[in-house]
Amino acid sequence: MDFELSATAKDLQKRLLAFMEEFVFPAEELYELQMAESGDPHFHPQVIEDLKTEARSRGLWNLFLPHKTEWTDGLSNLDYAPLAEITGMSHLGPEALNCAAPDTGNMEILTTFGTEEQKEEWLRPLLAGEIRSCFSMTEPAVASSDASNIECSMVRDGDSYVINGRKWWSSGASSPRCKVAIVMGKTDPTASPYRQQSMILVPLDTPGVIKVRDLTVFGYQDREGHGEILYDNVRVPASNLLGEEGGGFAIAQARLGPGRIHHTMRSIGAAERALDLMCKRAKSRVAFGKTLAEQGVIQTWIADSRIEIDQARLLTFYAAWLMDTVGNKGARTEISAIKVVAPNVALRVIDRAIQVFGGAGVSGDTPLARMYAGQRTLRLADGPDEVHRMTIARRELRKHEGKS
Repeated sequence: MDFELSATAKDLQKRLLAFMEEFVFPAEELYELQMAESGDPHFHPQVIEDLKTEARSRGLWNLFLPHKTEWTDGLSNLDYAPLAEITGMSHLGPEALNCAAPDTGNMEILTTFGTEEQKEEWLRPLLAGEIRSCFSMTEPAVASSDASNIECSMVRDGDSYVINGRKWWSSGASSPRCKVAIVMGKTDPTASPYRQQSMILVPLDTPGVIKVRDLTVFGYQDREGHGEILYDNVRVPASNLLGEEGGGFAIAQARLGPGRIHHTMRSIGAAERALDLMCKRAKSRVAFGKTLAEQGVIQTWIADSRIEIDQARLLTFYAAWLMDTVGNKGARTEISAIKVVAPNVALRVIDRAIQVFGGAGVSGDTPLARMYAGQRTLRLADGPDEVHRMTIARRELRKHEGKS
């Protein structure tokens, strides 16, 4: 195996670090100020657009796409992984580069499964950073960790589909710039379990699309919102279908592979920043006659954090390398493994940093509390830990079939 980054990736890594240090980290305070002044939790502050303009001018745009576009020649999963880690050091990083979820996954779906008309109408403005999108799959009434449970109905009626169902955790839906949802629902409840679902594009201004509420995350109201949406007799053209009817489950699986690399590496980036903050705090704070950095327990926390972060990173690199060499299916076990490992490592590191900061750690004066809330959510998003562990265990047990 070879984890050597390409010359292009090394250059991007260097330029991205400089961009984060020069523009993104300093912008965090201004972002909070502009959001507070607006009084609107879903306000789109000017600082975001300024960062996007600067990123584009530096060639740091749409780096997540493995496909060649007018903005990028496309990067392998392994080449993009360390870049995703860098953006994960700040909650502003991914959007500044037009590499934020759920848009990244949605753009990948449109690139792979969209028609030319769908690409022109939705993919092009998404790639340009002019609009945002949401992914509407999870439902409040069923255990959506098993996608075959999804009940939202999509009934063909002439040249249209009529959609009825209730979704939630449609992240991004509350942004004023969110213009379209990719909705997953059942087109044929009588088909085999993994051929019942389809995906379809639903413009959010379509009659019958009702935004019920925004869900908070540990009390935090994210700017893009996590929407609960009611689809009440929503009628859209049949030409809005993505791929073939009954192909929704396969599209969802194709979407999640690269997305889990993105999420995992951003988690590692968050852990790296938490470790950096922990070390700086430990060296500057004095208790019981010596700095916290001189306390044995703090040194243990710092050492364990470094060990765990590096282990998680290497496992993710291995998964990315496998995806590039044998494909998503061949890397299924490793993709599930990193999705379990990385958020849990990040949570442990952030928790230690919070402890070192004391009361400041749970306040809004540091990014740690918000980081913790986000990482805890990732133990559920894109499949809960338990489902990924089940996947790994089943594949491991298959190796022993027929053995005594």
